[in-house]
Amino acid sequence: MPTDFTDKRIAVTGGKGFLGKHLISRLQERGCRQIIIVDLPEYHLVHQDDIRKMYGEVKPDIVIHLAAKVGGIGFNQANPATLFYENLMMGVQLLHEGWAQGIEKFVGIGTICAYPKFTPVPFKEEDIWNGYPEETNAPYGLAKKMMLVQAQAYRQQYGFNAIFLLPVNLYGPGDNFDPQSSHVIPALIKKCVDARLQKEEEIMVWGTGQATREFFYVEDAAEAIVLAAEKYDKSEPVNIGAGFEISIRDLVTLIAELTGFTGRIVWDSSRPDGQPRRMLDTRRAYEEFGFQAKTDFRLGLKKTIDWYVEQRSRELGTKLIL
Repeated sequence: MPTDFTDKRIAVTGGKGFLGKHLISRLQERGCRQIIIVDLPEYHLVHQDDIRKMYGEVKPDIVIHLAAKVGGIGFNQANPATLFYENLMMGVQLLHEGWAQGIEKFVGIGTICAYPKFTPVPFKEEDIWNGYPEETNAPYGLAKKMMLVQAQAYRQQYGFNAIFLLPVNLYGPGDNFDPQSSHVIPALIKKCVDARLQKEEEIMVWGTGQATREFFYVEDAAEAIVLAAEKYDKSEPVNIGAGFEISIRDLVTLIAELTGFTGRIVWDSSRPDGQPRRMLDTRRAYEEFGFQAKTDFRLGLKKTIDWYVEQRSRELGTKLIL
């Protein structure tokens, strides 16, 4: 039977972030009246004392753990130790203390980076242990994957209701556009928009463009997490995504078209492509809790671009027309 959220206290770690804001909106739409945002600076979730303090003060029934240290390929290459340590410590301690405090359910959010580098496409959940992750994001991916091991172990030994979801790359309004840590879609949107503003004739893009990726609109991701929190109570991990792939070369072409950038695209093949291909098999999510992504990719990109242009307009104090 689905969980009734109306009288539950739900703690959302990382609730101030990109996905967190959309998730909280969905929970409110479901009638949840007691949503507690667990985030910096009130709680530093790498520290056990802060986690214990949070559980003591918030007293949640359900924890949805979104908080993560995360970034694109360059950020992963520059910060592998930080990404491993902070993500591992957050997940391990939040889940353990949640069990110790007797919470009803823990929803762990993993990452597609947990999959082996050469996973057959589409990625099936049963393939998650069949190899080592792609090197540039392995520390992050493995740290997050430990939540799956822990969730299954605590369910087996203690009967603790912990579930683990594997989302693919997110995008949408409110994404991180900081060039030091952004993922590919916001990075490309920023490059194209800024090139137009500065009347530049070319943009530089990392890699060869041959790698493929799947992208998941943030509102769809929020809906998937809410449905899993309501309806899914098993130990097996579940992919959540849109179920399609696009090459980075085609993605750049599409973003250039939607932003009106008509200059040259220069590929820096000395930079890594990352994992060769990424696309999830999303059948389990549909079968277990009825989730299927709804947002058309082109429309989702257009909404994301429009949001970024609006933010840039506010920064510059003038209305930008693309």
